[in-house]
Amino acid sequence: MPKGVLYARLEWSYNRVRNDNRVREKLATQRGTEKRVVVEFEDNRHLTRLLGEYDSHLALIEDRLGIGAHAHGNTVILTGPEAPCKLGRKVLEQIYVRVAKGETVGPGDFDGLIRHVREEASPKDGQSQIATRRRVIKARTPAQSTYIRALEKIDLVFGIGPAGTGKTYLAVAYAAHCLERGLVERIILSRPAVEAGERLGFLPGDLKEKVDPYLRPLYDALYDVLPPEKVERDMNAGVIEIAPLAFMRGRTLTNAAVILDEAQNTTSMQMKMFLTRLGEGSKMFVNGDPSQIDLPPGVKSGLMEAVGLLDGVPGIAAIRFANADIVRRDLVQKIVEAYDKGK
Repeated sequence: MPKGVLYARLEWSYNRVRNDNRVREKLATQRGTEKRVVVEFEDNRHLTRLLGEYDSHLALIEDRLGIGAHAHGNTVILTGPEAPCKLGRKVLEQIYVRVAKGETVGPGDFDGLIRHVREEASPKDGQSQIATRRRVIKARTPAQSTYIRALEKIDLVFGIGPAGTGKTYLAVAYAAHCLERGLVERIILSRPAVEAGERLGFLPGDLKEKVDPYLRPLYDALYDVLPPEKVERDMNAGVIEIAPLAFMRGRTLTNAAVILDEAQNTTSMQMKMFLTRLGEGSKMFVNGDPSQIDLPPGVKSGLMEAVGLLDGVPGIAAIRFANADIVRRDLVQKIVEAYDKGK
């Protein structure tokens, strides 16, 4: 097809969609059931990053809030019910401030802010964040904001909920934050190697190489929030330490950020042993998903037992995440909900 014909067809299609949108807006306004909100921005130079490639961020706003959103010059026009249009305006204005400061924003930032404004979180209890040398991580759900505030203020924090809610990632990010600012001297990562029955001797290599497959999610988070060369250097120097749960007995962990991942696969005795390792100047973050217990039949999980026994103890917090807090991607939330219904 000649280029001239192709361009003519594309232009015709674009004009048709634009005219259809204008007709829908006009009819909706006449009916009085929908509102038209115009959001104006001072500097056009920031709009490309604000709107996203091919206006993908506007498409996300449309999908999440159920309204129309399209750009025109230095404005964004929102059409739909008054309440979600106001939320859309608030999201756009807050993201614009971040873009104007030079921050990089993506779909996750829009999704997270939309979740917060829909929950009507107050400014005091709005989006929490964790800053590391490599990036600034902003909470994407109100539960994540609550979790981050607990990490900041409390020395022993349990994160309980389904996969994809960001428990491990946020714990590692906050541990990295503490290390960079001298709040702790080291990071200790631990996880029960249930799949190997805690018997790692048959695996090749040294201790680190034996447990690497089980700690890969923690490594991935570390490399995402810290420069790779720093991670390698600190691991070689023992500043970032791999400590399999089976090898923690008898230790006292001082001035450290200690993370236990997949804690639902600890036994009662293992959990008690781990929690009592906490020493002076340390913070401990224990995460797990009670719906994914891999212990042998009849063996009680130590995670929920510990949460129940320690409920109300000062200096300890348990933050619970729900399926609605899954941020990995929409499909993961649907998968978790389908499995929950099938039980």
